[in-house]
Amino acid sequence: MCAGMAGMGMFMFNMGRDMSTMTNAVTKMGSDVSSMAGDMRMMTGRMSVMAKSMVDGQAGMSADFARVRAGMEMMTGDMANMAGDMANLSHNISSMTGAIEIMNQSMANMTQAMLRMDGNMAHMAVDINKFTRPETIMMPFSR
Repeated sequence: MCAGMAGMGMFMFNMGRDMSTMTNAVTKMGSDVSSMAGDMRMMTGRMSVMAKSMVDGQAGMSADFARVRAGMEMMTGDMANMAGDMANLSHNISSMTGAIEIMNQSMANMTQAMLRMDGNMAHMAVDINKFTRPETIMMPFSR
């Protein structure tokens, strides 16, 4: 009977030791779960900061793109004005070309008038010469 009690004692001792080991394991597991919960809370905080940073970044980018859009619209307007100015310049150059053509025609007319005037002056010189030398009128072939 002593052997039976010794076996039972040994069984109870081993079972107590196993229960203690299991309790320590469960305690350690609870500590690990608690640590993991803390890590998850910290990670949640960091994710919240990251999400806020992303929202702020998107707001900043949106404002930047709005400024870029406004600049592009202004540049488009400036280019439209420049195109209009170029069209006006082309029209002015065309008008100036027409005016130069008229001026050239006027100068040609003036040159012809001066040629006629030179011819008339030459005739007048011949006539004046005839009056200053009347013998040429009286005897035209006597030279």
